[in-house]
Amino acid sequence: MIEVLKSFVVIALQLTVLFVGVSFLLNLFQSYIPYEAIEKKLKMSHPLLGGGIALFFAFITPFCSCSTIPVVVNLLKNGVRFGIVMVFLFASPVLDPTILTIMTVIMGWQVTLIYIVITASLSLLIGLSLEFFGFEKSVKQVVMRGYERGNKMFSFKHAWKETLALMKSVYPYLIIGALIGAIIHGVVPAEFISAHFGGDAWWMIPIAAVIGIPLYIRLSSMIPISQILIMNGMALGPVMAMMISSAGASLPELVLLKTIFNKSLMAVFVLSVITMSTISGFVFYLL
Repeated sequence: MIEVLKSFVVIALQLTVLFVGVSFLLNLFQSYIPYEAIEKKLKMSHPLLGGGIALFFAFITPFCSCSTIPVVVNLLKNGVRFGIVMVFLFASPVLDPTILTIMTVIMGWQVTLIYIVITASLSLLIGLSLEFFGFEKSVKQVVMRGYERGNKMFSFKHAWKETLALMKSVYPYLIIGALIGAIIHGVVPAEFISAHFGGDAWWMIPIAAVIGIPLYIRLSSMIPISQILIMNGMALGPVMAMMISSAGASLPELVLLKTIFNKSLMAVFVLSVITMSTISGFVFYLL
């Protein structure tokens, strides 16, 4: 019990310092991000260039999967082409700059770099492919309120206020992840994890990709859990597969998507996230 508590305190403190520090800096400089110019560029660009801009837009907007939906509706209403919007939809939850910073500190820059390259490339490929196959016809005509960006100014007070608001929605999941990670570290024998989920357990990758969606383990929770699982001998492939699927298609997000997507596009979206997670897992497995 003491070992569990000790691990929890260490992990929680580490995550808290990183989360608050990075979130505050991001919110402090939000006023310098030309959102309107980016949206205009997305609307007028070639698909590949627009997809690249969508990836950049996904990176600088620290949204979880649920808060991405109003932005998606806004982009579609403003005439941004479907494929580019889908690139943003796939990339935004998995390219959160705060979480990527935490991932770098905990899991190393090599893992984070590979993660970014894989998720960005697959988001671009899948997003543009959905447009190529005509799935934009499966988008409903809806108006979703609640997305108002407004004009932000450089302000320490405003940045701190935004950081506190973000902490209310995301920070609890970091703490939950730290607690679960500490319990796994202190209770579950490393030999058990290594024997059943480590080494050549490649078959765990597609299973982990499917399991990640209904579990609704947010990416912020999965980082500390993943660290402990890997330390205890679990293979990196299934860990990354579950991490990406849980971030890319959570149950609350799917409920919101149902209001703007028809059933066929919903099914393809979930299948696409599972495919992206599985491919990513196998890449990490092979590396």
